[in-house]
Amino acid sequence: MADGTAYCPTCGAAQPRAGTPPAQSWPAAAPASYPAAFAAGYATWGNRVVGFLIDSILVGAGMAILYFVAAAVLASVAGLAGHGAFRGMCCMFLLLFPIATLLVGLYNGVYLIALRGYSIGQGVVHVKVVDASGNLLTQGTAFLRLVVRAGMGIVPMLPALDLLWPLWDDRGQTLHDKAVNCYVVNNPQGM
Repeated sequence: MADGTAYCPTCGAAQPRAGTPPAQSWPAAAPASYPAAFAAGYATWGNRVVGFLIDSILVGAGMAILYFVAAAVLASVAGLAGHGAFRGMCCMFLLLFPIATLLVGLYNGVYLIALRGYSIGQGVVHVKVVDASGNLLTQGTAFLRLVVRAGMGIVPMLPALDLLWPLWDDRGQTLHDKAVNCYVVNNPQGM
Protein backbone atom coordinates (compact mmCIF):
# COMPACT_ATOMS: atom_id res chain seq x y z
CA MET A 1 0.00 0.00 0.00
CA ALA A 2 1.00 3.63 -0.42
CA ASP A 3 1.57 4.25 3.29
CA GLY A 4 3.57 1.04 3.74
CA THR A 5 0.90 -0.74 5.81
CA ALA A 6 0.78 -4.50 5.28
CA TYR A 7 -2.58 -6.29 5.32
CA CYS A 8 -3.43 -9.90 6.11
CA PRO A 9 -4.27 -11.75 2.88
CA THR A 10 -6.89 -13.88 4.70
CA CYS A 11 -8.89 -11.38 6.74
CA GLY A 12 -7.68 -8.00 5.44
CA ALA A 13 -6.69 -6.69 8.88
CA ALA A 14 -3.83 -4.20 9.04
CA GLN A 15 -0.60 -5.78 10.29
CA PRO A 16 1.76 -3.90 12.64
CA ARG A 17 4.86 -2.45 11.06
CA ALA A 18 8.23 -3.92 11.94
CA GLY A 19 9.55 -2.35 15.13
CA THR A 20 6.07 -1.30 16.31
CA PRO A 21 5.32 -2.63 19.80
CA PRO A 22 2.20 -4.81 20.01
CA ALA A 23 -0.93 -3.08 21.23
CA GLN A 24 -1.79 -3.61 24.88
CA SER A 25 -4.84 -5.72 25.54
CA TRP A 26 -7.84 -4.18 27.23
CA PRO A 27 -8.49 -3.26 30.05
CA ALA A 28 -4.85 -2.26 30.72
CA ALA A 29 -5.17 0.45 28.10
CA ALA A 30 -8.68 0.75 26.69
CA PRO A 31 -8.65 2.16 23.17
CA ALA A 32 -11.02 4.98 22.34
CA SER A 33 -13.23 2.53 20.42
CA TYR A 34 -14.36 0.80 23.63
CA PRO A 35 -17.60 2.07 25.16
CA ALA A 36 -17.18 4.40 28.13
CA ALA A 37 -18.94 1.84 30.37
CA PHE A 38 -15.87 -0.41 30.09
CA ALA A 39 -13.36 2.28 31.07
CA ALA A 40 -13.33 1.31 34.77
CA GLY A 41 -12.74 -2.38 33.92
CA TYR A 42 -14.58 -5.59 34.61
CA ALA A 43 -16.01 -6.18 38.07
CA THR A 44 -13.96 -8.39 40.35
CA TRP A 45 -15.22 -11.79 41.39
CA GLY A 46 -15.32 -10.69 45.04
CA ASN A 47 -17.54 -7.70 44.28
CA ARG A 48 -19.87 -9.87 42.24
CA VAL A 49 -20.19 -12.42 45.05
CA VAL A 50 -20.81 -9.74 47.69
CA GLY A 51 -23.49 -8.16 45.47
CA PHE A 52 -25.11 -11.58 44.96
CA LEU A 53 -25.06 -12.25 48.73
CA ILE A 54 -26.62 -8.87 49.49
CA ASP A 55 -29.38 -9.52 46.96
CA SER A 56 -29.96 -13.00 48.39
CA ILE A 57 -30.12 -11.71 51.97
CA LEU A 58 -32.55 -8.94 50.98
CA VAL A 59 -34.84 -11.42 49.21
CA GLY A 60 -34.59 -13.80 52.19
CA ALA A 61 -35.37 -11.02 54.66
CA GLY A 62 -38.33 -9.89 52.56
CA MET A 63 -39.65 -13.44 52.42
CA ALA A 64 -39.18 -13.85 56.20
CA ILE A 65 -41.22 -10.71 56.86
CA LEU A 66 -43.88 -11.92 54.44
CA TYR A 67 -43.88 -15.31 56.17
CA PHE A 68 -44.50 -13.81 59.62
CA VAL A 69 -47.20 -11.43 58.38
CA ALA A 70 -48.95 -14.20 56.43
CA ALA A 71 -48.65 -16.58 59.41
CA ALA A 72 -50.23 -13.98 61.70
CA VAL A 73 -53.06 -13.39 59.24
CA LEU A 74 -53.54 -17.12 58.75
CA ALA A 75 -53.64 -17.74 62.51
CA SER A 76 -56.19 -14.98 63.10
CA VAL A 77 -58.41 -16.14 60.20
CA ALA A 78 -58.20 -19.75 61.37
CA GLY A 79 -59.06 -18.64 64.90
CA LEU A 80 -62.09 -16.65 63.74
CA ALA A 81 -63.40 -19.04 61.10
CA GLY A 82 -62.49 -22.38 62.63
CA HIS A 83 -60.06 -25.02 61.44
CA GLY A 84 -61.84 -25.60 58.10
CA ALA A 85 -60.64 -22.22 56.85
CA PHE A 86 -57.10 -23.13 57.85
CA ARG A 87 -56.85 -25.88 55.20
CA GLY A 88 -57.81 -23.55 52.36
CA MET A 89 -55.55 -20.77 53.60
CA CYS A 90 -52.65 -23.19 53.96
CA CYS A 91 -52.76 -24.05 50.24
CA MET A 92 -52.93 -20.39 49.31
CA PHE A 93 -50.06 -19.74 51.69
CA LEU A 94 -47.88 -22.31 49.88
CA LEU A 95 -48.50 -20.56 46.54
CA LEU A 96 -47.88 -17.10 47.94
CA PHE A 97 -44.18 -17.55 48.66
CA PRO A 98 -43.00 -18.77 45.25
CA ILE A 99 -45.03 -16.03 43.57
CA ALA A 100 -43.68 -13.37 45.95
CA THR A 101 -40.10 -14.63 45.46
CA LEU A 102 -40.59 -14.49 41.69
CA LEU A 103 -41.94 -10.93 41.88
CA VAL A 104 -39.06 -9.74 44.07
CA GLY A 105 -36.60 -11.45 41.72
CA LEU A 106 -38.20 -9.83 38.68
CA TYR A 107 -38.11 -6.41 40.33
CA ASN A 108 -34.50 -6.68 41.54
CA GLY A 109 -33.01 -8.81 38.76
CA VAL A 110 -34.89 -7.52 35.73
CA TYR A 111 -36.61 -4.17 36.30
CA LEU A 112 -33.79 -2.47 38.25
CA ILE A 113 -31.06 -3.86 35.98
CA ALA A 114 -32.87 -2.66 32.86
CA LEU A 115 -33.73 0.71 34.47
CA ARG A 116 -30.38 1.65 36.00
CA GLY A 117 -27.95 -1.19 35.27
CA TYR A 118 -27.71 -2.79 38.70
CA SER A 119 -29.70 -4.62 41.33
CA ILE A 120 -29.74 -3.46 44.94
CA GLY A 121 -26.73 -5.61 45.88
CA GLN A 122 -24.80 -4.65 42.75
CA GLY A 123 -25.45 -1.00 43.53
CA VAL A 124 -23.96 -1.42 47.00
CA VAL A 125 -20.70 -2.81 45.55
CA HIS A 126 -20.71 -0.33 42.61
CA VAL A 127 -20.92 -2.69 39.65
CA LYS A 128 -23.15 -2.43 36.61
CA VAL A 129 -24.50 -4.88 34.00
CA VAL A 130 -24.11 -3.73 30.38
CA ASP A 131 -24.35 -5.26 26.93
CA ALA A 132 -21.41 -5.55 24.53
CA SER A 133 -21.98 -1.95 23.37
CA GLY A 134 -21.87 -0.60 26.93
CA ASN A 135 -25.62 0.08 27.04
CA LEU A 136 -28.07 -1.00 29.71
CA LEU A 137 -29.78 -4.32 29.10
CA THR A 138 -33.32 -4.31 27.79
CA GLN A 139 -35.95 -5.82 30.07
CA GLY A 140 -36.17 -8.81 27.73
CA THR A 141 -32.43 -9.45 27.91
CA ALA A 142 -32.36 -8.96 31.68
CA PHE A 143 -35.29 -11.38 31.99
CA LEU A 144 -33.56 -13.98 29.82
CA ARG A 145 -30.39 -13.60 31.93
CA LEU A 146 -32.43 -14.26 35.09
CA VAL A 147 -34.20 -17.25 33.49
CA VAL A 148 -30.87 -18.79 32.45
CA ARG A 149 -29.45 -18.33 35.95
CA ALA A 150 -32.57 -19.85 37.53
CA GLY A 151 -32.65 -22.66 34.97
CA MET A 152 -29.11 -23.66 35.85
CA GLY A 153 -30.42 -24.53 39.31
CA ILE A 154 -32.03 -27.64 37.82
CA VAL A 155 -28.63 -29.21 37.09
CA PRO A 156 -26.63 -30.19 40.20
CA MET A 157 -23.43 -28.19 40.70
CA LEU A 158 -24.11 -25.93 37.68
CA PRO A 159 -25.01 -22.91 39.87
CA ALA A 160 -21.68 -23.30 41.70
CA LEU A 161 -19.82 -23.54 38.38
CA ASP A 162 -21.68 -20.44 37.17
CA LEU A 163 -20.69 -18.53 40.30
CA LEU A 164 -17.03 -19.58 39.99
CA TRP A 165 -16.73 -19.07 36.22
CA PRO A 166 -15.52 -15.42 36.42
CA LEU A 167 -12.43 -16.59 38.30
CA TRP A 168 -10.89 -17.95 35.08
CA ASP A 169 -12.82 -16.00 32.45
CA ASP A 170 -10.74 -13.18 30.97
CA ARG A 171 -13.80 -10.90 30.88
CA GLY A 172 -15.15 -11.89 34.29
CA GLN A 173 -18.39 -13.29 32.84
CA THR A 174 -20.57 -15.93 34.42
CA LEU A 175 -22.29 -18.50 32.24
CA HIS A 176 -25.57 -16.59 32.49
CA ASP A 177 -23.73 -13.44 31.33
CA LYS A 178 -22.32 -15.32 28.35
CA ALA A 179 -25.79 -16.62 27.46
CA VAL A 180 -26.99 -13.06 26.73
CA ASN A 181 -23.61 -11.50 25.85
CA CYS A 182 -23.50 -9.05 28.75
CA TYR A 183 -20.74 -7.91 31.08
CA VAL A 184 -20.52 -6.74 34.67
CA VAL A 185 -18.25 -3.71 34.93
CA ASN A 186 -17.10 -1.45 37.72
CA ASN A 187 -19.36 1.54 38.30
CA PRO A 188 -17.32 3.82 40.59
CA GLN A 189 -19.71 6.77 40.42
CA GLY A 190 -22.76 4.57 40.98
CA MET A 191 -24.35 5.96 37.83
